[in-house]
Amino acid sequence: MTSFTEENYLKIIYMLTELNGGNEVSTNELAEHTQTKAASVSDMLRKLAEKNLINYRKYQGVTLTKEGQYIALGVIRKHRLWEVFLVEKLGFGWDEIHDIAEQLEHIDSKELTEKLDKFLGNPQFDPHGDPIPDAKGKMPSMTSCKLSEVPIDQTVVMVGVLVHSPAFLQHLDKNQITLGSTIKIQEISEFDKSYIVLLNNSQSVFISNEVAKNLLVK
Repeated sequence: MTSFTEENYLKIIYMLTELNGGNEVSTNELAEHTQTKAASVSDMLRKLAEKNLINYRKYQGVTLTKEGQYIALGVIRKHRLWEVFLVEKLGFGWDEIHDIAEQLEHIDSKELTEKLDKFLGNPQFDPHGDPIPDAKGKMPSMTSCKLSEVPIDQTVVMVGVLVHSPAFLQHLDKNQITLGSTIKIQEISEFDKSYIVLLNNSQSVFISNEVAKNLLVK
């Protein structure tokens, strides 16, 4: 059995490992991400290592074991399925669902998870465009890049976001930028790398470089 806190650590380690290109995650990275003192992080890592859920070397970083990765992907699967449910079935906005799904992801019922998946039509991506692992932990394939990496005159489709904060998502809503939006790069400012884009072939919209770095397109 794993506690809520242990599951959160495993999920965070998985996500940071992905961001690090598969490299070990440092104690300091975990402390910063969890807003916890490094000593408390070290205590938790020792507990997870004792359960054989992580490979932990003091001062060297941490990786997930096969069992730890399986648990992490299970939590991520539940989180993202609940986000789909909250948006598609209960009418929540994509900026309102993260904290609720954080609570629901710890319900320990495989039967509920599989029935939820079937009820939703076995979705492969959540409302933020993040892939949903299947029951075996396999992620759907996803090819994308940041809008900030797209050259001028190129047309792309928005497929995800790297930031899930309500403020960022509300900013996108205000500018009618949603998953599936077509975006054609019209201008890139030499001064600050901001963008003027043609959105959905209908209106020109200003996009800052900070926003462009956090939009995933293909």
